[in-house]
Amino acid sequence: MSYKNQRFFNICMVVLSWISVAFIGANNIRRFFPATIIIGMLEILNGLLGKKRKWWVFYKKPNSYLSGELSYNIGPFILISFLTLKFGYGNFKKFMFLSALIHAFFAFPFAYLAKKIKLFSLVRINHLQFFFYYLLKAPILYFIQFLFDKKEKAL
Repeated sequence: MSYKNQRFFNICMVVLSWISVAFIGANNIRRFFPATIIIGMLEILNGLLGKKRKWWVFYKKPNSYLSGELSYNIGPFILISFLTLKFGYGNFKKFMFLSALIHAFFAFPFAYLAKKIKLFSLVRINHLQFFFYYLLKAPILYFIQFLFDKKEKAL
């Protein structure tokens, strides 16, 4: 994929994700926003670590964090966090099941497709490790939201 196409793809991915967040509902956005932003910042830090350790690589130059991983972290990752909280929060098993389904789609068919169209490729981790890399953040997100709800009830 050319740099121009990759840039267009990244912009569309972020814009479509944030437009989709608008359909979640104002009350849900207000309720889940703090936990989602915290887990998003954690993912940005993990993304920088993954890039440094070459867990994955983006094909086109400039091979910077801004032109690669950042669009995934502020786009689909935020949307997935909102969706899993909206549809699964309150039932941990359901929450983890939804997270597993969504992250399995990203780790397996999407990651294979991304390699095929030369967007990014996994280098030092395999697809199963990539799946668990994302899935292990789900209980952290749930716990952060639980703490915010507990604080809200205390006030």
